[in-house]
Amino acid sequence: MSERFTGSFTQQEPIPEAGIAAALAVMRHGRLHRYNTAGDEIAEAALLEEEFAVYTGARFCLGLASGGAAMACALRACGVKAGDPVLSNAFTLAPVPGAIASLGARPVFVEVTEDLTIDFAHLEAQAKATGAKVLLLSHMRGHVCDMEALVALCDRLGLRVIEDCAHTMGAKWKDVPSGRHGAIGCYSTQTYKHMNSGEGGLLVTDDEELAARAVLLSGSYMLYARHRAAPSAEVFERLRLDIPNISSRMDNLRAAILRPQIAMLDDRRARWRALYQGMEAGLAGVAGVHLIPRPQAEDYVGSSFQFLLQGWEPARVARFVAGAAARGVELKWFGATDPQGFTSRYAHWRYAAPEVLPQTDRVLAGLIDMRLPLTFVPEDVAQIARIIADEVAQAAAARDLAPVAAPVAD
Repeated sequence: MSERFTGSFTQQEPIPEAGIAAALAVMRHGRLHRYNTAGDEIAEAALLEEEFAVYTGARFCLGLASGGAAMACALRACGVKAGDPVLSNAFTLAPVPGAIASLGARPVFVEVTEDLTIDFAHLEAQAKATGAKVLLLSHMRGHVCDMEALVALCDRLGLRVIEDCAHTMGAKWKDVPSGRHGAIGCYSTQTYKHMNSGEGGLLVTDDEELAARAVLLSGSYMLYARHRAAPSAEVFERLRLDIPNISSRMDNLRAAILRPQIAMLDDRRARWRALYQGMEAGLAGVAGVHLIPRPQAEDYVGSSFQFLLQGWEPARVARFVAGAAARGVELKWFGATDPQGFTSRYAHWRYAAPEVLPQTDRVLAGLIDMRLPLTFVPEDVAQIARIIADEVAQAAAARDLAPVAAPVAD
């Protein structure tokens, strides 16, 4: 009888006890709004920003309602307006072009390589063709390009870089934290990310004007002096009457949950790496499976795992994904015709009127993706790898390419 995995790909670790205690304290006193403080009390949101700024080495930090809100705030702070072209790599998730479209700006997609990072040659061509001034760079699924080369290219092209670090909180490129190469770094604290508050976002920068604009945009009213990881009052005074209030603040409840998790990020990175490397070991040498290389300079957070089934026709990939699902292994396929669950690709975002990207289409046609929650143990990933290897072999050998029926996921 074929072995079957019975674990959950969506079960996260519990919130740490210190976070639960802090959240209960906030709920007991009832001051959830970040500017609702008593006496000389310092808001949990202000403390979170100060502590995350220290962790990333940034001068300034702002807590927001979501990662998408952080990206939209960053774009507005950089002066992006309706109708402006904004570049972004085509392999990403819907909130990235969604943040661009929320301003009435125009997403312009850039090809990705088989390493799942942005294609520098196509980036240069798209920048010159469109006149774009901003690149919203998505470190999609935790894969980081050569950031020194990227920054040098963008400097030459006159592109300001905003980093989407939803999948790279705690990662580094040559010892520089992810989010610290561009003008602004944006992070998510949604449940499936590296710190968990259900929803939430963070933004970091060293630029005092960008930081002040972001704070005002987030909805500080005239209470910006209550921020700790923020510029001086003089910077706000220059801007405060010219920046709209786009309310997207983080509240004290989520900040209280998050604060203890900052100190856990480095340990979590190490634990995720162990799971990721277990998957690599289990799939190394499996015929038909192409693993994604990880550069030596990249200190990555392996909270998800990807591989390519290069040259496979859609029906064969679909059969493999369904066969794995029937054995309890939940995989996402970025080459599917229709978006499913959290998985969609650039061609599905019709509001952006995307042009066809042949190189990206070839990559995504065989791209398989899976979560690696920290509730997994090494024995889990070893079993998952065995099941994947078996299903790859069965799908590769199949003559009948009608997809098998997959169970409906909860």
